Amino acid sequence: MGGLPLGAKRLPLAWSAVRTLIDFADAPIFAIPVVDARSGDGAVREGMLIEGPQGWGEFSPPRGCGEREALRWLTASIEVGTVGWPDPVRGRIPVSVTVPAVAPDVAHRMVVDAGCRSADVVVAEPGGSLADDVARLEAVRDALGPQGTIRCDANGGWDVDTAISAIVALDHAAGGLEFVEQPCLRLDDLIALRRKVDVRIAIDQSIHEADDPARLPTKTLNEAADVAVLRCGPLGGVRRAYRVAETCGLLPVVTSSVETTIGLCAGLALAGALPELPFACGLGTISLLAGDVVAGPRSLVPVDGHLPVASTPPMPDHDLVERYRAVNPDDIGWWRALLQTLTDPALAMPRSP
Repeated sequence: MGGLPLGAKRLPLAWSAVRTLIDFADAPIFAIPVVDARSGDGAVREGMLIEGPQGWGEFSPPRGCGEREALRWLTASIEVGTVGWPDPVRGRIPVSVTVPAVAPDVAHRMVVDAGCRSADVVVAEPGGSLADDVARLEAVRDALGPQGTIRCDANGGWDVDTAISAIVALDHAAGGLEFVEQPCLRLDDLIALRRKVDVRIAIDQSIHEADDPARLPTKTLNEAADVAVLRCGPLGGVRRAYRVAETCGLLPVVTSSVETTIGLCAGLALAGALPELPFACGLGTISLLAGDVVAGPRSLVPVDGHLPVASTPPMPDHDLVERYRAVNPDDIGWWRALLQTLTDPALAMPRSP
């Protein structure tokens, strides 16, 4: 991480009370292998499990994020264990299966195995081609059948001209796209693109990487996109993500950051609380991990394309926490130092080992 000093930006006074309620020093650190052809051998999803007085949360910011985002992740991780989540208006959430940049046969199998009626398909992957993306989408459409919905996630991988031609080809291959997520990184490029394509545009990074996502100019957002992708971790929790949904003026869709079941429960709480839920949510991602910290039927594997909303996450399973406990001393030291830094404003953020 960036090594930025926190001393000039004091944490809220309420954190002094939080430190008396939560034993941050003993928070388990997990490292679960990732089942994703893009990530390479040895890739893991890391994080910490934070126990509050009322329940467990997950603190798993990406290693490359900055001070502000790391603090948001920490706020999200303690929300359920302290102030709790908003009351839900629905008990089940339709979810999509995430299909990484894999071969068409693998994509087909993933969709069939998931049993979801919607799929999020990664495109514009470095080293891939438009022909690869087209073949993947055709396989996903075959697996879903004509009634399923497909959307693409380009992760900001295109310029405007490339995005125009790619979206036309991918929309045809998919038999119709529900939306394309973050086709370009810059808001001004998205504004230019949206004027030239008929497919809905969704924004992710443009919201989550903002200094204050709840104060982004509504007019600009509505010129750039149709859909807001909401992730609880980088937005600071369910309540803050809910506020972004209220203020941004876009259709909401909730998605994950590939968390364990503990973290996914926050996304489900947000999806359960939103007044309107026009799209299946990108929360069917537990299959992208080789394991979980929750056992049995409480692990969030979609059933008939849905996941349940709960008032709190389930308890972590002791044996699974031990199985996936981080063992690399450098990694353990880095996570302990990060957590200490974020709860002690006199320190500076650690750099990645």
